[in-house]
Amino acid sequence: MKIHHFLILVAALSVGVATTALATDESNTTPNVLLIVADDLGSVDLGCYGSRDLVTPHLDGLAGRGVRFEQFYVAAPICSPSRAAFLTGRTPQRAQLTTNSGDGGMPTAQLTLAELFHDAGYRTGLIGKWHLGKLPESDPLGQGFDEFFGHLGGCIDNYSHFFYWHGPNRHDLWRDRTEHFEDGAYFPDLMVREANRFLEENWNQPFFLYLPFNTPHYPLQAEQQFVAMYADMEDEKRRRYAPFVTSLDAKVGQVLDRLDELQLREKTLVIFLSDHGHSVEERTFGGGGSAGPFRGHKGTLWEGGLRVPCIVSWPGRIPEGEVRGQVASSMDLLPTLCELCAIALPDRVLDGSSITGLLRDGNADSPHEVLHWQFYNSWAVREGNWKLVQEKGGPFLSNMEEDVSETRNLAADHPEIVTRLTRMHEVWAAQAEGQ
Repeated sequence: MKIHHFLILVAALSVGVATTALATDESNTTPNVLLIVADDLGSVDLGCYGSRDLVTPHLDGLAGRGVRFEQFYVAAPICSPSRAAFLTGRTPQRAQLTTNSGDGGMPTAQLTLAELFHDAGYRTGLIGKWHLGKLPESDPLGQGFDEFFGHLGGCIDNYSHFFYWHGPNRHDLWRDRTEHFEDGAYFPDLMVREANRFLEENWNQPFFLYLPFNTPHYPLQAEQQFVAMYADMEDEKRRRYAPFVTSLDAKVGQVLDRLDELQLREKTLVIFLSDHGHSVEERTFGGGGSAGPFRGHKGTLWEGGLRVPCIVSWPGRIPEGEVRGQVASSMDLLPTLCELCAIALPDRVLDGSSITGLLRDGNADSPHEVLHWQFYNSWAVREGNWKLVQEKGGPFLSNMEEDVSETRNLAADHPEIVTRLTRMHEVWAAQAEGQ
């Protein structure tokens, strides 16, 4: 028995030495990638983004070890098209998924980050929410992931793992393509368990781990310890939402802690963002999230629907504790990760641009002179400080430097700018599909 224990100890120490050697090998400069996504998180609902009533120490700490963006935009104000855009580096129109996904999902002809990393020799894993298709050709394994644990649809009950917002009720928890049952187990905890397992199994090879949490998306089922923290909060909507944000922060912290324990922190590029702004849907009790000074929320093309928290951290390789005010887009993630990981860009039109230079130098220019959005019959375009939103009520023109809240319509004062941006968007819309 003593010899057996001794051999186990030697083996454990050997793994530890090998892990340390790998993590400190400065000759290997291409990082692992951990892409963490929140679901329906408000634009300013982290302490590092100005929140004074929500407790988010782990994500605040991540910002302290990285670069935080203040004008970071997603490509759509709802889940599926936003995710399609950052996984392909293309607008939802070009990625061929402009609304929330059904069974068919995003066409397999699209190239995802997972496919690019898989072909480059990375182990690719998805743990969490997919929402980009349920058929074999459009599920995670069909879109480049070596392994998958999570739900295929837009949301699940965190304990029963059933999707039941409209009939028929169905169980939606999977390991790869096999239905997986752990009734009563808290799904965010399952995510942490599986993420840490993935890190432990792949510490000695390059990996791309996509970790899209289903929080703070409804149903708002935070753990009791976090509910108790906000028991005295007066705003009932916020009181329901706040514990779920702190719960999200705690789960992210547990994964980052495991990354540190495996001595992989300096070898791993960590990215955190939200898929869009906070929800005000009935299922989230009318919405407890905050867009701060920004107008709008999930499902709108105002800033509160599109401008999201984004933090990028790679200690020792990009600055720590810095802020970028330049415009950047979630579509920039694909070309940026390809550059940092020495992966060739796909041979197709991309709408994102690398922001590697911006990550490293706060004086670098934004790669975007213009950004466009199309959402059903509404659209928006931003050029410099001008932003034009076209909805049923007509054109709404804002100067983002002077009025970030989009409350003063300057369309009548600058008809020539409205005309120019409208024409610019018409040309873009005609070119954006089918390339």
